[in-house]
Amino acid sequence: MVTPCRILCRLSTLVLVFLVVGAMSRSVNRDSSRSKNVETGALRSSSSNYSSMASSRSKEADHLNEQTVDDPEKVASMVDMIIRNSTERRNLGFFSCGTGNPIDDCWRCDPKWHLNRKRLADCGIGFGRNAIGGRDGRFYVVTDPGDDDPVNPRPGTLRHAVIQDEPLWIMFQRDMVIQLKQELIMNSFKTIDGRGSNVHIANGACITIQFITNVIIHGLHIHDCKPTGNAMVRSSPSHYGWRTIADGDAVSIFGSSHIWVDHNSLSSCADGLVDAVMGSTAITVSNNHFTHHNEVMLLGHSDSYTRDKLMQVTIAYNHFGEGLIQRMPRCRHGYFHVVNNDYTHWEMYAIGGSAEPTINSQGNRYAAPGNPFAKEVTKRVDTAAGQWKSWNWRSEGDLLLNGAYFTPSGAGASGSYARASSLGAKPSSMVGSITSGAGPLPCRPGRSC
Repeated sequence: MVTPCRILCRLSTLVLVFLVVGAMSRSVNRDSSRSKNVETGALRSSSSNYSSMASSRSKEADHLNEQTVDDPEKVASMVDMIIRNSTERRNLGFFSCGTGNPIDDCWRCDPKWHLNRKRLADCGIGFGRNAIGGRDGRFYVVTDPGDDDPVNPRPGTLRHAVIQDEPLWIMFQRDMVIQLKQELIMNSFKTIDGRGSNVHIANGACITIQFITNVIIHGLHIHDCKPTGNAMVRSSPSHYGWRTIADGDAVSIFGSSHIWVDHNSLSSCADGLVDAVMGSTAITVSNNHFTHHNEVMLLGHSDSYTRDKLMQVTIAYNHFGEGLIQRMPRCRHGYFHVVNNDYTHWEMYAIGGSAEPTINSQGNRYAAPGNPFAKEVTKRVDTAAGQWKSWNWRSEGDLLLNGAYFTPSGAGASGSYARASSLGAKPSSMVGSITSGAGPLPCRPGRSC
């Protein structure tokens, strides 16, 4: 039986708990307010027009957006500091690896990642999420950086590995620079996994993914790719053939599907860094660091090639950095989800297109250059306004800095955007954290990447 005394004791305890919690809440709020005032003081003092009483993150971002700076990277880093300082208490322990990047949080926390490399294949996101690469095959260790004979490659070379008919998970014995004499023509169901080694494919031909499926390319430095060709090149153990002059792309995807390009560094090539054409689809380009290049990414063969209407590509968690000019990406016909990327440099525009593509831009951070004539994120290429007004291009939750602006269009057809949606976007305030590991990771066996 519950006595009146016992009931009163319980009520007194509850009242005491509420009083303590209330006091703690008021104390935390006062500390948070004082902390925010200190953290943003430097920004306030930099502009006499900025009110000394403004303290919210949205007002701070607006203030930065109104200013013109020569280095958008500084704007991005300042916003990062504001957001990180004011949210770190709430985020503490929320993510397993502290980034909110679902790909990385899937595998990077494990210090024994090197004993379970194939877990990576289960961590894909976006339209290319079903790319399993060589998950169901054996491991192949590249021991020889040479590429002396593109028709009869030596066992132990990267070329010998990628042309095999069986699924393979390819890794590297040590750091190496691979200078390819001709295009590296891959076969289906292959993973090139550079984790644990510093691997450069550079100063020669680069990677061609043509009429195949299920490829993962992870953790490579690919740069200074050159046109090659007018030569015999092997594409499988049973076939080699004549190749005409290649464009000099870092990664060329041609008539292929279920492709995932993740955590690579790409720069300074003769043509594109990632090009996907001729009916390619089910592609994710994620966590890459792009720098020092003109025409970064082409998605869609030509305005007249209507098979690309089926193309679906996810561009997620990449850092578009120093020395970039345009095409991040440049799209034709298909459906493109551009989500949670960090754009800190462009000279002409960031996202362009023609032939009525659907572009769904969500949760990105766009920091415009100092040039007052290059503030627009978007560009409709060689198309009159009367035509592109009906194209479905939208910006949702994007952070537009340093005067950047996105020109939307279309009636917002839900069916069209459904086909251009491949994952849930994180808030743009998280972009700095999500993309902090873009490019190859400094992984070493025995510790978390």
